[in-house]
Amino acid sequence: MTMIPEFIEAKDCYCLEARRKARAITRLYEEKLRPHGLRATQFSVLAVLKLKGPTSTTELADFLVLERTTMTRGAAVMAKHGWIEPSPTEDKRVKAWRLTASGSQKLKEAFPAWQEVQHQLKKDMETKHNDKE
Repeated sequence: MTMIPEFIEAKDCYCLEARRKARAITRLYEEKLRPHGLRATQFSVLAVLKLKGPTSTTELADFLVLERTTMTRGAAVMAKHGWIEPSPTEDKRVKAWRLTASGSQKLKEAFPAWQEVQHQLKKDMETKHNDKE
């Protein structure tokens, strides 16, 4: 790769590095969750609904840092699988979701795989931190 001197600083872009690390971490979760038929984001949606109870599409999107339209499409897929279902709201314009028994079971089955990645990442981070000391 040819470096153009006036843009040499761009090779150390924090945004690019953060995105690369985020994709690598997501890949680890995806690999462990795949045998359970879940994507990382789907696991997160199930976990949020388990912890918070019925939650609007907008709240889910905000919490998971997703576009609302992306969350809407993802929720529709999860509803087709029977993991979540619409939840009644006082404001009929607001779409909310709740965990189904099937979704709760799916979360329970996938949780140990998620924990494996959590423990591995914690161990890796502690090792890197200790190496710096």
